[in-house]
Amino acid sequence: MSTHPPEPQHWHQVPHAPAPGTVLSMLAAVADGQALMQELQAPAETSGPGFRYLLLRSGTTVRAYVNRCAHFGVPLAARQDLLLFVPHTSLTCNVHYARYHWSDGACASGECEGVGLLPIPVIVDALGQICVAPSP
Repeated sequence: MSTHPPEPQHWHQVPHAPAPGTVLSMLAAVADGQALMQELQAPAETSGPGFRYLLLRSGTTVRAYVNRCAHFGVPLAARQDLLLFVPHTSLTCNVHYARYHWSDGACASGECEGVGLLPIPVIVDALGQICVAPSP
């Protein structure tokens, strides 16, 4: 009998989650209305993917989510050009088409009812860097 690790309930439970203060991108690199797929490389001594995340920009507001479908546990898309989103409105997983609200990552429709994307707390600093927010 094999046991699978429990599904992460918070962004920091995802393998290779970055520490508070980690720079995720520059604000200028994310156009208004864009959903941008990014990945922080995993440490060299480990195998598998790094920490995959999404940055969504609405004006000066940036939201970040783990790039992991709550319904199926896979990235929402394999490549940036395959990412399905309606600017400022929603993101859709291109595996089973679960749709999530842009504003909070909550399930909007599909087989994700009651769950949502894992939000990552971020701040934009005085240099225009999007960083993982400090722990409260």
